[in-house]
Amino acid sequence: MHCYQGRFTALLALLGATLSASAVRAQVPIRVTVENIAPTNSVATSPVRFGFGNGTFDSFDEGQAAFLLGAATIADAPIVGIAEGGSNAAWNPAFLAVEPNANIGSVVGASGNAGPPFTPGETASTVLTVDTANQYFSFGSMVVPSNDFFVGNDSPTQYQVFDGGGNLILSSITLTASDIWDAGSETEDPNNAAFLVVGVNANRVNENGTVERNFSELSTFNGLETAEGYTFDSSLLSADTGVLRISFAVVPEPATWALAASALGVVGWLRRRAR
Repeated sequence: MHCYQGRFTALLALLGATLSASAVRAQVPIRVTVENIAPTNSVATSPVRFGFGNGTFDSFDEGQAAFLLGAATIADAPIVGIAEGGSNAAWNPAFLAVEPNANIGSVVGASGNAGPPFTPGETASTVLTVDTANQYFSFGSMVVPSNDFFVGNDSPTQYQVFDGGGNLILSSITLTASDIWDAGSETEDPNNAAFLVVGVNANRVNENGTVERNFSELSTFNGLETAEGYTFDSSLLSADTGVLRISFAVVPEPATWALAASALGVVGWLRRRAR
């Protein structure tokens, strides 16, 4: 019986070591989920562009013009590409130029990268392997209908996802209407806006402004038909109305959990034999 107890103790130690090593591993598969929690008939968002990094990449600051970060004009600035068209064509390389070891990804709708925006009630997710040394999460997503509205983090260290031990410490980010930014790069004009039947998003008129919190000017688009067929109504939004939720979860590695299950099975067998 003492022999079985010794094996039982050794297997428990092995199981603990296995799970502990799994918890502190450097490369962790993370599921990033995006939910549009805005009221029906209100705002949608473009695919969410994001990166896990060391907290040094900064694409904008409140009260300043969007940072060029190597772009020739404000229209080509990384955050403006997101704010005016939901594109990561400039944002991704700018992020990696500052943080070469960052982990970059996107959460897109059911139709893929060029698909329709996240409309109210829609949810989608993606899984990305993340180096837990990249403790901070940065993101950007165009808010539509608009010409240059978006959501994103002003400070690159605003959202810490992992602690120094590689543990996930942030489960979700909830954004309200008061978190909507105006990039100050393009004047508000329904004829040039994204996500409107009457709008041609490729057309733009420079605003030469600064990045500011602003959801009140969404009223410019009230009563107009969206690309999804509903009539837009910004009066459904107040400062504390939820518009977007981004959630994080560790995805278990099949091999780790298979080993754990096998060890537990042997432990159970030994306990039965010990009786």
